[in-house]
Amino acid sequence: MSTVYVVGHKSPDTDSVCSAIAYAELKKKMGMDAVPARQGELNPETAFVLEKFGFEVPELLTDGAGKKVILVDHSDVSQSLDNLNQAEIVEIVDHHKIGDITTPNPIFFLAMPVGSTATVVKKLYEDADVQITNEIAGLLLASIISDTVILKSATTTDADIKTAEELAKIAGVEDIQALGMEMFKIKSDLAGKSPRDLMFRDFKDFNMSGNKVGIGQLEVVSLSLLDELKDPLYEEMQKVKEEGNYHSIFLMLTDIIQEGTELLSVTDDPSVVEKAFEKKLEGKSVWLPGVMSRKKQVVPFFEKAFS
Repeated sequence: MSTVYVVGHKSPDTDSVCSAIAYAELKKKMGMDAVPARQGELNPETAFVLEKFGFEVPELLTDGAGKKVILVDHSDVSQSLDNLNQAEIVEIVDHHKIGDITTPNPIFFLAMPVGSTATVVKKLYEDADVQITNEIAGLLLASIISDTVILKSATTTDADIKTAEELAKIAGVEDIQALGMEMFKIKSDLAGKSPRDLMFRDFKDFNMSGNKVGIGQLEVVSLSLLDELKDPLYEEMQKVKEEGNYHSIFLMLTDIIQEGTELLSVTDDPSVVEKAFEKKLEGKSVWLPGVMSRKKQVVPFFEKAFS
Protein backbone atom coordinates (compact mmCIF):
# COMPACT_ATOMS: atom_id res chain seq x y z
CA MET A 1 0.00 0.00 0.00
CA SER A 2 1.54 3.32 -1.06
CA THR A 3 1.58 6.30 1.29
CA VAL A 4 -0.87 9.13 0.70
CA TYR A 5 0.18 12.55 1.99
CA VAL A 6 -2.57 14.82 3.32
CA VAL A 7 -1.35 18.39 2.92
CA GLY A 8 -2.66 21.95 3.10
CA HIS A 9 -1.53 25.09 1.31
CA LYS A 10 1.71 27.06 1.25
CA SER A 11 2.27 29.42 4.24
CA PRO A 12 0.29 26.96 6.37
CA ASP A 13 -2.18 28.25 8.94
CA THR A 14 -3.92 26.43 11.79
CA ASP A 15 -6.84 25.18 9.67
CA SER A 16 -4.55 23.90 6.93
CA VAL A 17 -2.26 21.98 9.32
CA CYS A 18 -4.84 20.69 11.79
CA SER A 19 -7.32 19.64 9.12
CA ALA A 20 -4.52 17.69 7.42
CA ILE A 21 -3.74 15.87 10.69
CA ALA A 22 -7.41 15.17 11.46
CA TYR A 23 -8.25 14.01 7.94
CA ALA A 24 -5.16 11.78 7.75
CA GLU A 25 -6.29 10.18 11.01
CA LEU A 26 -9.74 9.52 9.56
CA LYS A 27 -8.30 8.00 6.37
CA LYS A 28 -6.00 5.76 8.46
CA LYS A 29 -9.01 4.47 10.38
CA MET A 30 -10.62 3.73 7.02
CA GLY A 31 -7.63 1.64 5.93
CA MET A 32 -5.50 4.11 3.98
CA ASP A 33 -1.78 4.61 4.65
CA ALA A 34 -2.30 8.35 5.16
CA VAL A 35 0.33 10.73 6.56
CA PRO A 36 -0.25 14.41 7.42
CA ALA A 37 2.18 16.93 5.97
CA ARG A 38 2.76 20.69 5.81
CA GLN A 39 4.26 22.96 3.15
CA GLY A 40 6.11 25.38 5.41
CA GLU A 41 7.06 26.44 8.91
CA LEU A 42 4.34 26.64 11.54
CA ASN A 43 3.15 30.01 12.79
CA PRO A 44 3.16 30.51 16.61
CA GLU A 45 -0.59 29.94 16.93
CA THR A 46 -0.48 26.59 15.13
CA ALA A 47 2.54 25.45 17.15
CA PHE A 48 0.63 26.32 20.34
CA VAL A 49 -2.45 24.36 19.20
CA LEU A 50 -0.45 21.23 18.35
CA GLU A 51 1.33 21.32 21.70
CA LYS A 52 -1.89 21.99 23.62
CA PHE A 53 -3.67 18.97 22.15
CA GLY A 54 -0.63 16.68 22.05
CA PHE A 55 0.38 16.36 18.39
CA GLU A 56 3.76 16.23 16.66
CA VAL A 57 4.57 18.69 13.90
CA PRO A 58 3.68 17.03 10.56
CA GLU A 59 6.53 16.29 8.18
CA LEU A 60 7.54 18.93 5.63
CA LEU A 61 6.47 18.24 2.04
CA THR A 62 7.00 20.84 -0.69
CA ASP A 63 7.38 18.73 -3.86
CA GLY A 64 4.57 16.55 -5.19
CA ALA A 65 6.60 14.67 -7.82
CA GLY A 66 5.89 10.94 -7.58
CA LYS A 67 3.62 11.32 -4.53
CA LYS A 68 0.00 10.42 -3.89
CA VAL A 69 -1.67 13.40 -2.21
CA ILE A 70 -4.91 14.54 -0.65
CA LEU A 71 -5.17 18.33 -0.72
CA VAL A 72 -6.98 20.13 2.09
CA ASP A 73 -7.88 23.81 2.48
CA HIS A 74 -6.97 24.75 -1.11
CA SER A 75 -7.53 23.88 -4.75
CA ASP A 76 -5.30 26.45 -6.47
CA VAL A 77 -2.06 25.44 -8.22
CA SER A 78 -0.28 28.57 -6.93
CA GLN A 79 -0.97 27.54 -3.32
CA SER A 80 -0.10 23.88 -3.74
CA LEU A 81 2.96 21.65 -3.95
CA ASP A 82 5.75 22.21 -6.45
CA ASN A 83 5.49 19.80 -9.40
CA LEU A 84 1.86 19.06 -8.55
CA ASN A 85 1.36 17.94 -12.16
CA GLN A 86 3.69 15.02 -11.36
CA ALA A 87 1.65 13.96 -8.32
CA GLU A 88 -1.44 11.78 -8.16
CA ILE A 89 -4.20 13.79 -6.51
CA VAL A 90 -6.49 11.37 -4.70
CA GLU A 91 -8.95 13.79 -3.04
CA ILE A 92 -9.55 17.49 -2.36
CA VAL A 93 -11.36 18.74 0.77
CA ASP A 94 -11.82 22.50 0.99
CA HIS A 95 -13.98 25.47 1.93
CA HIS A 96 -12.78 28.04 -0.62
CA LYS A 97 -13.92 28.75 -4.15
CA ILE A 98 -12.99 26.03 -6.64
CA GLY A 99 -9.52 26.78 -7.95
CA ASP A 100 -7.60 25.81 -11.08
CA ILE A 101 -6.28 22.37 -10.11
CA THR A 102 -7.35 19.70 -12.59
CA THR A 103 -7.05 15.90 -12.54
CA PRO A 104 -6.95 13.33 -15.36
CA ASN A 105 -9.42 11.07 -13.52
CA PRO A 106 -12.53 11.60 -11.39
CA ILE A 107 -11.71 12.07 -7.71
CA PHE A 108 -13.54 12.74 -4.46
CA PHE A 109 -13.82 16.54 -4.24
CA LEU A 110 -15.77 18.21 -1.44
CA ALA A 111 -15.82 22.00 -1.10
CA MET A 112 -18.42 23.45 1.25
CA PRO A 113 -19.31 27.15 1.80
CA VAL A 114 -18.35 27.19 5.48
CA GLY A 115 -15.82 29.11 7.55
CA SER A 116 -13.22 26.38 7.99
CA THR A 117 -12.03 23.16 6.38
CA ALA A 118 -12.26 21.66 9.88
CA THR A 119 -16.05 21.96 9.69
CA VAL A 120 -15.97 19.88 6.50
CA VAL A 121 -13.64 17.30 8.08
CA LYS A 122 -15.99 16.94 11.07
CA LYS A 123 -18.82 16.15 8.61
CA LEU A 124 -16.66 13.51 6.91
CA TYR A 125 -16.05 11.83 10.28
CA GLU A 126 -19.82 11.71 10.78
CA ASP A 127 -20.41 10.39 7.24
CA ALA A 128 -17.88 7.62 7.88
CA ASP A 129 -19.38 6.89 11.33
CA VAL A 130 -15.93 7.23 12.93
CA GLN A 131 -15.67 8.56 16.47
CA ILE A 132 -13.62 11.71 16.98
CA THR A 133 -11.08 11.54 19.80
CA ASN A 134 -10.79 14.34 22.38
CA GLU A 135 -7.47 15.38 20.88
CA ILE A 136 -8.69 15.51 17.26
CA ALA A 137 -11.76 17.42 18.44
CA GLY A 138 -9.44 19.98 20.02
CA LEU A 139 -7.51 20.42 16.77
CA LEU A 140 -10.68 20.85 14.71
CA LEU A 141 -12.18 23.28 17.23
CA ALA A 142 -9.01 25.39 17.21
CA SER A 143 -9.09 25.42 13.40
CA ILE A 144 -12.64 26.76 13.34
CA ILE A 145 -11.79 29.37 16.00
CA SER A 146 -8.76 30.49 14.00
CA ASP A 147 -10.34 30.64 10.54
CA THR A 148 -13.55 32.34 11.71
CA VAL A 149 -11.80 34.73 14.15
CA ILE A 150 -13.60 33.23 17.15
CA LEU A 151 -16.82 32.82 15.13
CA LYS A 152 -16.94 36.57 14.31
CA SER A 153 -15.78 36.59 10.68
CA ALA A 154 -18.20 37.11 7.80
CA THR A 155 -17.37 33.56 6.70
CA THR A 156 -18.91 32.06 9.85
CA THR A 157 -21.97 29.90 9.18
CA ASP A 158 -24.50 28.20 11.44
CA ALA A 159 -22.72 24.94 10.60
CA ASP A 160 -19.42 26.33 11.97
CA ILE A 161 -21.07 27.46 15.22
CA LYS A 162 -22.89 24.13 15.70
CA THR A 163 -19.74 22.15 14.86
CA ALA A 164 -17.59 24.23 17.21
CA GLU A 165 -20.02 23.67 20.07
CA GLU A 166 -20.09 19.91 19.43
CA LEU A 167 -16.29 19.72 19.21
CA ALA A 168 -15.87 21.75 22.40
CA LYS A 169 -17.93 19.17 24.29
CA ILE A 170 -15.85 16.29 22.93
CA ALA A 171 -12.57 18.11 23.60
CA GLY A 172 -13.59 19.21 27.09
CA VAL A 173 -13.25 22.91 26.27
CA GLU A 174 -15.67 24.83 28.48
CA ASP A 175 -15.13 28.33 27.05
CA ILE A 176 -14.63 28.69 23.28
CA GLN A 177 -14.11 32.46 23.59
CA ALA A 178 -11.37 32.02 26.20
CA LEU A 179 -9.51 29.48 24.04
CA GLY A 180 -9.86 31.85 21.08
CA MET A 181 -8.38 34.79 22.97
CA GLU A 182 -5.51 32.62 24.20
CA MET A 183 -4.80 31.63 20.59
CA PHE A 184 -5.02 35.16 19.23
CA LYS A 185 -2.74 36.59 21.92
CA ILE A 186 -0.13 34.09 20.75
CA LYS A 187 -0.89 34.97 17.14
CA SER A 188 -0.32 38.63 18.03
CA ASP A 189 3.14 37.95 19.46
CA LEU A 190 5.44 39.61 16.95
CA ALA A 191 8.64 39.52 19.00
CA GLY A 192 11.76 38.44 17.13
CA LYS A 193 10.00 38.15 13.76
CA SER A 194 11.38 39.94 10.71
CA PRO A 195 9.03 41.97 8.47
CA ARG A 196 9.38 39.26 5.82
CA ASP A 197 8.48 36.51 8.29
CA LEU A 198 5.38 38.47 9.34
CA MET A 199 4.37 39.27 5.78
CA PHE A 200 4.52 35.60 4.76
CA ARG A 201 2.92 34.28 7.97
CA ASP A 202 -0.40 33.93 6.13
CA PHE A 203 0.19 34.83 2.47
CA LYS A 204 -1.44 33.54 -0.70
CA ASP A 205 -0.83 34.12 -4.40
CA PHE A 206 -3.72 34.69 -6.81
CA ASN A 207 -4.05 34.98 -10.58
CA MET A 208 -6.53 37.79 -11.19
CA SER A 209 -7.29 38.19 -14.89
CA GLY A 210 -3.67 37.41 -15.74
CA ASN A 211 -2.23 39.62 -12.98
CA LYS A 212 -0.11 38.10 -10.22
CA VAL A 213 -1.52 39.33 -6.91
CA GLY A 214 -0.32 38.45 -3.41
CA ILE A 215 -2.56 38.95 -0.37
CA GLY A 216 -1.29 38.42 3.16
CA GLN A 217 -3.01 38.79 6.52
CA LEU A 218 -1.79 39.55 10.03
CA GLU A 219 -4.43 39.20 12.75
CA VAL A 220 -3.71 40.95 16.04
CA VAL A 221 -5.70 41.85 19.16
CA SER A 222 -4.83 45.54 18.58
CA LEU A 223 -3.40 47.40 15.59
CA SER A 224 -1.30 49.43 18.02
CA LEU A 225 0.99 46.38 18.19
CA LEU A 226 1.93 47.10 14.57
CA ASP A 227 2.61 50.85 14.87
CA GLU A 228 6.38 50.51 14.59
CA LEU A 229 6.19 47.72 12.01
CA LYS A 230 4.01 49.28 9.32
CA ASP A 231 6.86 51.09 7.53
CA PRO A 232 9.21 48.06 7.59
CA LEU A 233 6.34 45.85 6.40
CA TYR A 234 5.58 48.27 3.56
CA GLU A 235 9.24 48.30 2.50
CA GLU A 236 9.27 44.50 2.51
CA MET A 237 6.12 44.43 0.39
CA GLN A 238 7.84 46.66 -2.18
CA LYS A 239 10.86 44.33 -2.29
CA VAL A 240 8.74 41.19 -2.66
CA LYS A 241 6.64 42.82 -5.38
CA GLU A 242 9.77 43.49 -7.40
CA GLU A 243 11.39 40.13 -6.70
CA GLY A 244 8.26 38.14 -7.58
CA ASN A 245 7.10 40.30 -10.49
CA TYR A 246 3.72 40.97 -8.83
CA HIS A 247 1.17 43.43 -10.14
CA SER A 248 0.02 44.07 -6.57
CA ILE A 249 0.71 43.01 -3.02
CA PHE A 250 -1.81 43.69 -0.28
CA LEU A 251 -1.38 43.03 3.42
CA MET A 252 -4.44 42.89 5.67
CA LEU A 253 -3.68 44.16 9.18
CA THR A 254 -6.75 42.85 10.97
CA ASP A 255 -7.79 44.03 14.43
CA ILE A 256 -9.93 41.29 15.97
CA ILE A 257 -11.23 43.50 18.78
CA GLN A 258 -12.16 46.49 16.59
CA GLU A 259 -13.34 44.06 13.89
CA GLY A 260 -11.77 45.79 10.92
CA THR A 261 -8.73 45.77 8.64
CA GLU A 262 -6.13 48.30 7.61
CA LEU A 263 -5.14 47.28 4.07
CA LEU A 264 -1.53 48.06 3.18
CA SER A 265 -1.17 48.29 -0.60
CA VAL A 266 1.72 48.17 -3.07
CA THR A 267 0.25 48.14 -6.57
CA ASP A 268 0.81 49.15 -10.18
CA ASP A 269 -2.75 50.47 -10.26
CA PRO A 270 -4.10 52.10 -7.06
CA SER A 271 -7.53 52.40 -8.69
CA VAL A 272 -8.15 48.67 -8.11
CA VAL A 273 -8.48 49.40 -4.39
CA GLU A 274 -11.12 52.07 -5.03
CA LYS A 275 -12.92 49.81 -7.52
CA ALA A 276 -12.91 46.96 -4.98
CA PHE A 277 -13.95 48.86 -1.85
CA GLU A 278 -15.25 52.26 -3.05
CA LYS A 279 -12.60 53.91 -0.88
CA LYS A 280 -9.39 55.59 -2.05
CA LEU A 281 -6.02 54.75 -0.60
CA GLU A 282 -4.93 57.24 2.03
CA GLY A 283 -1.19 57.15 1.47
CA LYS A 284 -0.09 53.54 1.81
CA SER A 285 -3.30 52.06 3.17
CA VAL A 286 -7.07 52.22 3.64
CA TRP A 287 -9.21 51.31 6.67
CA LEU A 288 -11.95 48.77 5.96
CA PRO A 289 -14.39 48.56 8.89
CA GLY A 290 -15.98 45.14 9.43
CA VAL A 291 -13.57 43.43 7.04
CA MET A 292 -11.96 40.39 8.66
CA SER A 293 -12.02 37.66 6.00
CA ARG A 294 -9.62 37.52 3.06
CA LYS A 295 -11.65 34.73 1.46
CA LYS A 296 -15.06 36.40 1.55
CA GLN A 297 -14.50 40.14 1.98
CA VAL A 298 -11.29 40.86 0.06
CA VAL A 299 -10.43 38.32 -2.67
CA PRO A 300 -13.82 38.37 -4.49
CA PHE A 301 -13.86 42.18 -4.56
CA PHE A 302 -10.34 42.38 -5.98
CA GLU A 303 -11.15 39.69 -8.55
CA LYS A 304 -14.08 41.81 -9.72
CA ALA A 305 -11.94 44.97 -9.73
CA PHE A 306 -9.27 43.26 -11.87
CA SER A 307 -11.74 41.76 -14.33
